[in-house]
Amino acid sequence: MGLEKIFDLMPFADLLGIEITHVGDGYAEGTLEMREELSSVPGGGVAHGGVTYSLADTVGGAAVMSATEDVSPTIDMRIDYIAPATDDLEAEAEVVRVGGNVVVVDVDVWDADGHHVATARGVYKSGGRSEDTPWLAD
Repeated sequence: MGLEKIFDLMPFADLLGIEITHVGDGYAEGTLEMREELSSVPGGGVAHGGVTYSLADTVGGAAVMSATEDVSPTIDMRIDYIAPATDDLEAEAEVVRVGGNVVVVDVDVWDADGHHVATARGVYKSGGRSEDTPWLAD
């Protein structure tokens, strides 16, 4: 199963509308269409920080999985919100280190207006084989 397909089947990503648009070699890109119900203000217009975080975490996880070829759960993610996200969101993630037990990834998030809205660093679990996971079953 391709990595894009794995994330298409993730219920939470589907609920938010997260789409992985490119993944491979420790790198991933993804998008999220802004909708009123994802807003932090009445009437819409500004993405809730949790939505931005979820996009960063999901795209970061896709980059990690492309580097490890295994399920890699999030251990920790630190995010800095730089500007309000006022339109559809795009994220880009790149693995910066693959270790024996953890993988580190950097993620940047922009909105469709070109505002750099967040930067994040995630740490994901690595080092084990997850043959029993439902994500990697054929």
